[in-house]
Amino acid sequence: MAIEVVTKDDLEAFRQTLLNDIRTLLANNKPETKEWLRCADVRKMLKVSTGTVQNLRITGKLKSQKIGGMHFYKLSDIQNMLGGKTDS
Repeated sequence: MAIEVVTKDDLEAFRQTLLNDIRTLLANNKPETKEWLRCADVRKMLKVSTGTVQNLRITGKLKSQKIGGMHFYKLSDIQNMLGGKTDS
C-alpha cells in the first residue's frame, strides 16, 4: 500500500477550489418565479385563507383561469392588485 502525503499547500489549494465552486453555485442559484400560481401559492403569498382567495376571485378583484377544475392566478395580476393597479 502506497503512502500519499498531503501537504498544507495541497489542502489550501483544495479549500480555494471548493470555495470558488460554492460561490459559483450560489451566484447561479436564482429563485425560480412562476408565471401562474395555484390557490395554495396565492394563499401563502398573501397570507390569507382559501375563502379570501375565493372572494377575491368572485368579486373580480383577482382574475383566474380554470383548468381541469383548478383555478390558476397570474403572478402579475396579484402584484397589480397589491399595488392598487387595475387593467380595466
